[in-house]
Amino acid sequence: MKKPFNLLLIAICLFFGSQISIAQTVPFENEVKEISARIDEAGWEPGETVFTGSSSVRMWKSLEAEFPSHDVLNTGFGGSKASDLEKHLFPLVLRFEPKKVFIYEGDNDLWADVAVADIMESLDNIVSRILIANPHTEVNLISAKPSPSRWSKKQNYLILNDLMRQYAQTHEGVGYVSVWEALLDSDGNPRPELYIQDQLHLNEDGYKLWSAEFRPFMED
Repeated sequence: MKKPFNLLLIAICLFFGSQISIAQTVPFENEVKEISARIDEAGWEPGETVFTGSSSVRMWKSLEAEFPSHDVLNTGFGGSKASDLEKHLFPLVLRFEPKKVFIYEGDNDLWADVAVADIMESLDNIVSRILIANPHTEVNLISAKPSPSRWSKKQNYLILNDLMRQYAQTHEGVGYVSVWEALLDSDGNPRPELYIQDQLHLNEDGYKLWSAEFRPFMED
């Protein structure tokens, strides 16, 4: 009679042990570790400028070349949402004690049907934590971009962009970088030639137009 009980007990322990292990796996944890290791290996100093967020930042290969007179760190991680950055804020932002931070989140959130209110709540938590850690840090929220592949949700993106703009206007130490208009044609539509084949991510020409919008914010 004892043997079946012991087998059942072992099975229960294995099941709950596996559930605990799964629960402890945080999305993007491995990617964040790789980013941190790469930056640590290259070396960094406190007070640099951090660009972070989803793949539009991660794939910005010319970022450092666009701003050669600034020390820039790119901690973008593809596919992320604002809630993911909130979870990984220390290794991707806070530990670097940055002078300026640029954040691109909300694009993937809206496409995944995350409510605008939830996105803004995560962004507010992110900004608050950065400014609590260092009140002199300049935090800049980057607007969503007008991707042809996601144009069906144009109104959602415009609402989010407007809320981020209002947030920046009403919070000291927060700026808003609009990259929306720079990527539209004269009729107010996205320009497919500025994107790679997936019509979601910018190509080299797209990033050049994007970069111009950041230059005023990079100045002290």
